[in-house]
Amino acid sequence: MPPVWDSVQYLRFEAERTRPCIDLISRIELDAPTRIVDLGCGPGTSSALLARRWPEAEVVGVDSSVEMLTAARRAHPSFRWVESDLRTWTPDRPVDLVFSNAALQWVPDHPREILRLWEEVAAGGALAFQVPVRGRPVPDWARVYAEVRARPYWHTRSGLPPDRSPVLEPGQYFDLLAGTARRIDLWDTEYSHVLPGPRSIVEWGRGTALRPFLESLESEDDRARFLREYLEELERVYPCHHHDAVIFPFLRRFLVAYR
Repeated sequence: MPPVWDSVQYLRFEAERTRPCIDLISRIELDAPTRIVDLGCGPGTSSALLARRWPEAEVVGVDSSVEMLTAARRAHPSFRWVESDLRTWTPDRPVDLVFSNAALQWVPDHPREILRLWEEVAAGGALAFQVPVRGRPVPDWARVYAEVRARPYWHTRSGLPPDRSPVLEPGQYFDLLAGTARRIDLWDTEYSHVLPGPRSIVEWGRGTALRPFLESLESEDDRARFLREYLEELERVYPCHHHDAVIFPFLRRFLVAYR
């Protein structure tokens, strides 16, 4: 069963989550796409940015979360919103821009899924996405999460398998698409987010990476206990600076492929 997403919790860090989306959109070299699909559109922030960049285009937001789509419809009632699993979504005709901001990390088997999405791109169009990177080296927040989750108490209380990211290395994405793409733009960016203390890192995770695990726990007491243990370990890893701020490095991988 997919997790129930909380749009309010997710938007607590809207400015930080929006920066990579803005960076990705600014690098897409398409003059006038007529049809754009925003996969994993969440509360609609990315769809609105796409519509601002290409105001003449039809922008369709796709998400599997009813909660996120409710927030999107409330914020942008004139847009078209579609409830669909990203793993099974198919358009009725090719799309000029297949776009995804921080959603494909939830979709397993990237070699198959990226190629499937690539097939939906119209001639002269593009596939563009960004995903958080959790491997090589593993960021401290993810390492601490895995270590706390592996403790015996939690190992027996969650039915979820170990948390593994499907995100590929840049060269693997390149090899997937290089045979049919006329150009591929690949880059990584590490953002140094300034957040108000280690507790804010917990709150960041509650809106995304921690949510499936927390929902797998049966009681509110267990959820609160896990978050306390996670916070205790984060406080050892992330030192506070002036005004009790912490620097929260967050690495993201970007790809734009053109047909």
